[in-house]
Amino acid sequence: MSSKKHKMSDKEREIRQRLKDDFTHYASKCLKIRAKSGEIQPFSLNRAQLYIHARLEDQIERTGKVRAIILKGRQQGCSTYVGGRYYHKTTHRTGYQTFILTHALDATQNLYKMAQRYHELTPALVRPQVSISNSKELIFGTLDSGYKVGTAENKGVGRSSTIQLFHGSEVALWSNAAEHAAGIMQAVPDAMGTEIILESTAKGVGNYFHQMWQKAESGESDYIAIFVPWFWQEEYVRQVNDDFIRTPEEQELTEVYGLTDQQLSWRRYRIIDLSVNGVDGEKLFRQEYPNNSTEAFQLSGEDSYITSDIVMQARKGLADNYGKLLIGVDPARFGDDRSCIIRRQGRVAFGLETYRKKDTMEITGIVHQIINEESPHKVLIDVCGLGAEDIIVSVNAGAKPLNQRAFANKRSEMWSELKSWLLDGPVQIPDSDELHADLCNTKYKSDSNSRLVMEKKEDMKKRGIRSSDTSDALCLTFALPSSALQDSASKNKIASKILTKQKIMLKARSQLYDYAS
Repeated sequence: MSSKKHKMSDKEREIRQRLKDDFTHYASKCLKIRAKSGEIQPFSLNRAQLYIHARLEDQIERTGKVRAIILKGRQQGCSTYVGGRYYHKTTHRTGYQTFILTHALDATQNLYKMAQRYHELTPALVRPQVSISNSKELIFGTLDSGYKVGTAENKGVGRSSTIQLFHGSEVALWSNAAEHAAGIMQAVPDAMGTEIILESTAKGVGNYFHQMWQKAESGESDYIAIFVPWFWQEEYVRQVNDDFIRTPEEQELTEVYGLTDQQLSWRRYRIIDLSVNGVDGEKLFRQEYPNNSTEAFQLSGEDSYITSDIVMQARKGLADNYGKLLIGVDPARFGDDRSCIIRRQGRVAFGLETYRKKDTMEITGIVHQIINEESPHKVLIDVCGLGAEDIIVSVNAGAKPLNQRAFANKRSEMWSELKSWLLDGPVQIPDSDELHADLCNTKYKSDSNSRLVMEKKEDMKKRGIRSSDTSDALCLTFALPSSALQDSASKNKIASKILTKQKIMLKARSQLYDYAS
């Protein structure tokens, strides 16, 4: 037998290089997946997978490595994508060790079988030789690369390994999550080319996955937060009957997310399927098939003072900014708090800025620069200490409110004003997941005198929720009584026209909802 190696032509070399450099091309040409129908077919990335890929590649370009946490709905192909990505990298590099960790043995076996299927069905010309293949390892000897797997039930799994690619699946269901964070995930060096991808559906608040998500969403960690909504799946549609009429809620979903009647029909029937044994199918649908990241973590809307649908309407809203410029500043009080600044002018909140690890003097400098450049009417600061200019108003959230019969303190009163402003649309706020989550994560209750009491920041932290810094900054723009801001509004012709136009829009929308119902 001849020992001569085949010499690649320039064309073959070009083809091989593209397969190595372009994962989406490689996936469609070399990888096979089992579709939901059970059929084996080429792996062509869907919309959700293409979005995840673009986000990860952008992070690689910026930082040289991947640290990502992915919040998804059910059966959107996230694990399939990560599995294909890692098989591609493991078989095109030397010395790359991939580790898969899931919440349960059967889930681990499923992802491992997926990797084995990728390998078995990859064309022979680009398939590396296997030196070890068993239930826990798949090793490519000539490359010194390969796979290992484990389950989160084993506290010490993978501790002695050195890992370049780590895939944590259904992280919200991990038992011993803290031990794994301190153990196996520390086996991934902080080096170029390494990747950690954590993905899961939401399973409540306060757990390890939720805490990691919050830090990524607010920029407090190296991880990027990637959310995938359910309606990106092409197959989540159902035929519409001739008598199909949208409910008011469905009309809102159409306006905010652009849902089609076919998607709404699928949503209706899925909710019916989930509504068994006394389960609230609509609530469960929002958790399993979320429209946005905040909705995914909200198991119950009853104790959230501002609900996700109200915030999303404002995120996608369009309004005219007029009147006096107010700026709310919520300085950090504790080590992991954020210092947040936001502007509001009439019906529009904008210019959200979030700072971490800046002391009072640094925030003072930022605020005074804003005053000099933007000439606001008032800067409202929770517990002042940032200067003594006339324009600065110190707001004590724990002080007595203007309406002492309805509110326990000033903070509760400001939150009430903010909620009324959001409900009295159209309004516009920054299209920010961070602000969205802060607005929806704060609980409320009534005291013995039936007054509104908003949850304290320290109580939020006790249940694993980050401090509501961005929303509190927005609340501060409602600290002054409306009479102090409307002294010239009635004389302003432009403002009058805008208000008239908004009232017409609200009336039209109300009539539309009445017709739809």
